[in-house]
Amino acid sequence: MIIGLVVISFTACHSTKKFKTAITKKDTTVISTVSNLGDSAKLLKQIRSNIGKNHIDFKTFSAKIKVQYEDGNGKQPDVNAFLRMYKDSVIWMSINATFLNIEAFRMMITKDSIFIINKLDKLKSMHSLSYIEDVAHIPLDLRTLQELIIGNPIYVGDSIVSYKKTENRILVSTVGKLFKNLITLAADNNLILRSKLDDLDVSQNRTADLTYGEYASLGNNFFPTYREITVAEKTKVDIILVFKQYDFNKELSFPFSLPKNYKVK
Repeated sequence: MIIGLVVISFTACHSTKKFKTAITKKDTTVISTVSNLGDSAKLLKQIRSNIGKNHIDFKTFSAKIKVQYEDGNGKQPDVNAFLRMYKDSVIWMSINATFLNIEAFRMMITKDSIFIINKLDKLKSMHSLSYIEDVAHIPLDLRTLQELIIGNPIYVGDSIVSYKKTENRILVSTVGKLFKNLITLAADNNLILRSKLDDLDVSQNRTADLTYGEYASLGNNFFPTYREITVAEKTKVDIILVFKQYDFNKELSFPFSLPKNYKVK
C-alpha cells in the first residue's frame, strides 16, 4: 500500500539510469554568494520569473507511470500507476501490480481526504490528507501534490541564501517557512534539474531530493518525463518515476466507489 501513497508523495534517488546534475569541471563560476549581489530581493524576483517561464499550467492531466520503489526492506516489485488529475480538485490513481497483471489499488485524493481501495486484500480505508505527510515525511496539500506530479518546483522560499552561476548550471538556495531549498537550473533554458529540500527544524531531520530529466517538448513548455526521488527522515525511501504516456487538458472521468463488502481498515 505504501507504494501507492509514495507515488503521489514522491520526493531523487540514485539509480543506474541517473540523470546527472552535478556541475562539470568545465564550469566556471560567474557569481558566488548573496553578499556580492546587492539587492537580493530583485534577484529573487528575477529567478522566480525565470523559473516561471517553464511553469506548466493545466486543467486536467493523465499519465501512465512506471514506478520503481525501494525502502529499508529492499527493492519492491515495479508497478504501473495510471493517474488522472483535475486541477485544484482531485487526484485519481489506479495501481497495477505488473507481476500479477491486475489492479491492486485504487486511490482518490481530494482537498481534504484520501480514499484507498486495496483490491488484493479486499480492504478500504479513508484518511485525512495529513496521512500523506505521515508516509512521505513532507507536508503536502492537494495543490502541492499536483505541482509535484506535473514537475513544477515546490517550496521555493521567500529569501535567497546563496546564488552561483556556472557555464552550465545556476544554483539558488532559498529559505521559506519550512525548508531550505537548493535549486539547480540549466543555465541555457532555466529548466529545473534538481531540488534539494532540508527541513529548517533540525529536530525533524527531514530531507527530500528531487531530480528531473528527459524533458519532452510541450508547446512553449517542457515536461520532465523522468524523476528520481529520495525522501528521508528516520527511514529512507527511493523512487524512480518514468512517465510512459501523458496527456494534458483532455476530458477525464474519475470512477471511484468504496465496495460495501470490503472491510474497513
